[in-house]
Amino acid sequence: MGSSTDAAFPWADMCGTLALVFGGAVGMEMWARWAHKALWHDFAPGWALHKSHHETRIGPFEANDVYAIINAVPAIALCLYGFLTPTMTGSLCFGAGLGITLFGIAYMFVHDGLVHKRFPTGPIAELPYMKRVTVAHKLHHAEKYKGVPWGLFLGPQVSLPQR
Repeated sequence: MGSSTDAAFPWADMCGTLALVFGGAVGMEMWARWAHKALWHDFAPGWALHKSHHETRIGPFEANDVYAIINAVPAIALCLYGFLTPTMTGSLCFGAGLGITLFGIAYMFVHDGLVHKRFPTGPIAELPYMKRVTVAHKLHHAEKYKGVPWGLFLGPQVSLPQR
């Protein structure tokens, strides 16, 4: 049977959490586009760290990797607060933190693994969308269009020649 404290399922909390998971991930792409240009390329202190990403890497890490840690701090804080706070606000914070975290995992996998080949990614590299993401990011590194595109997942994307 049921427990002695039959409480209704918190549908509003769950929907809010899921909306913020999606919003956090999409919001991070928008943040990354802005920060990549304004803070990492056009702002001297940001470029001091980010330029390592545009140079040949020596060893497994580069100074630019610190940005992953910087972005992880608010994600961890939001998830922790949300986990420890059983309210709607806690649910929303958890969702936002989880969205930021999922974006970070996807970004690391696609950007560091697929594009820059810092680790193997398997057959996902053969998907047409992933090929477009790779080509678009390589255009950024070529600086052919003054650094554009600045984002990763939402392009602008370039078309690959059909085989």
